[in-house]
Amino acid sequence: MTSRLLLAAGALLLASTAAQAQIAPTNFDQAAYITCKEAHAMQPEPRKMLATYLANHAAAYRGVVIPDGEQGAQLAHLVRGGCTLSPDAYLFTVIDRAILAELPKLPKRK
Repeated sequence: MTSRLLLAAGALLLASTAAQAQIAPTNFDQAAYITCKEAHAMQPEPRKMLATYLANHAAAYRGVVIPDGEQGAQLAHLVRGGCTLSPDAYLFTVIDRAILAELPKLPKRK
């Protein structure tokens, strides 16, 4: 009986953890510590919202804006490559470093 209860509790905890990986965090303190691997496990829309939120935060800190079009796509490719190379890296760090690499080419914030 006790082993069934422990097994059920373990399954519930596992399901809870999996559900949390699907939901975008609600504040920067939570979002900053999402790894690339955890972000990859999210559904596409929450993952896009998370990446956009983090990119806008990093860009504001660096005094630039994330442009649409080719420059924005270039940043996305850098982030994808960084996450492929280091899936355990924090997504925010990868995004910030991509912005830093492209900083001279990005439009300044007004």
